[in-house]
Amino acid sequence: MFKVLKTKEFDYNYNKLDNSEKKRADKIRNQLSKNGDSIGKPLSGLKFFREKKFNGKRIYYLVYKEFNCIFVIAISNKKTQQATINQILLNLNNYKNYIVSLLKNNGSI
Repeated sequence: MFKVLKTKEFDYNYNKLDNSEKKRADKIRNQLSKNGDSIGKPLSGLKFFREKKFNGKRIYYLVYKEFNCIFVIAISNKKTQQATINQILLNLNNYKNYIVSLLKNNGSI
C-alpha cells in the first residue's frame, strides 16, 4: 500500500468539484493507495509522473516508490492540462524535497 499525500492546490481543485466528481476523485485516490504505480498514464516520458482521467478532468500525481508514497498534485481539465503539466515539471525537485522533509518529520523515513 502507498501512502497518499496531497497538495493544497489539489485540495483547492477538489473543493470546486461537484459531489459526483468528488466521489470519483476519492475512488481514484483509494486506487492509488493500493497500486498507484500502475494506475493512470505516464506523462512527459517519466514513469513516476502520471495522470488519471475522470469525467473530462485529470488528476496529476507523482509516484515515489522509494518512499512508498503517492503525491497527488492537482486536478485540471483539458483546457488547462498543458499549463498544469508544465508547472508540475518545473517543481519536481521542490515536490520531492517537500515529501522527504514531511516523511522525515513524521518518522516514516
